Amino acid sequence: MWEFLVSAVINGLMSGAIYVLVALGLTLIYGVLHIINFAHGSLLMLGMYAAFFAWSMLGISPYVTLPFACLGGFVLGYLLYRGVIGRFSAGKDENILLITLGLAIIIENLSLFFFASDTRTISMPGGDDIIIIGWLMISVPKLISFVAALVLCAGLSLYISRSDLGKAIRAVAKERQGARVVGINVERIYAISYGLGIACLGAAACLLMTSFYVSPAVGHAFVLVAFTTVVLGGMGSFVGALVGGLIIGVAESVSGAFLGEQLGQIAIPLIFVLILLFRPTGLFRGSQ
Repeated sequence: MWEFLVSAVINGLMSGAIYVLVALGLTLIYGVLHIINFAHGSLLMLGMYAAFFAWSMLGISPYVTLPFACLGGFVLGYLLYRGVIGRFSAGKDENILLITLGLAIIIENLSLFFFASDTRTISMPGGDDIIIIGWLMISVPKLISFVAALVLCAGLSLYISRSDLGKAIRAVAKERQGARVVGINVERIYAISYGLGIACLGAAACLLMTSFYVSPAVGHAFVLVAFTTVVLGGMGSFVGALVGGLIIGVAESVSGAFLGEQLGQIAIPLIFVLILLFRPTGLFRGSQ
């Protein structure tokens, strides 16, 4: 029994690392703009389609696509904020919420029109490789995704904490009016932060496509996971996103191992409800 449980925990950690990347983008956007990005799942789905077509049409591995997806995600996020969200929101948070919701609906329906509702997967050489350690079997693509996700999370956190731009982002997140007084271009920081959040989705999309599928509706499931992760860890907390994502991954894997794949999903909304009831500020109270 304990071998079965350990195996489920390790597989959960592998999946949880991807959840961390998805949630990290969401918590960065919330931490700076103080809004929930309802287009998060739809933009993740676009990144997954980009990775899929890069493989199916050009033969480019998702691992090779990853840096380009990050760059493309950043540019897309920056332009979306500059050209749509910032321009039409009139500085009101409630307008930003409605705009991102509208973007999500538009992106999903356009994807359904162009790509149909079929699910698509990637069959990479070595995609079924496993590492056997005694009785433990670890999927190689999931292990690579786990390591890559943690490295990217650490890199982004280090950049935000050490660089001049990162200090400006943290200043805007703490006190936007004070940041304006000292000469920081707040709107530019908003656009950069939104771009960085979407860049995280580009990385997550490439890592997901090595072991998951894509369809126009795939973003819905990951939005629920991301919201739960962010609430669990603490809104706006990088450390919280990391810990929360790993906890969600383990909880989902363990409950799925005992209850079956479909019933195992109940762990996510259950954790969400419990956190709201007993620890609504999250584990780390939103400190970056």
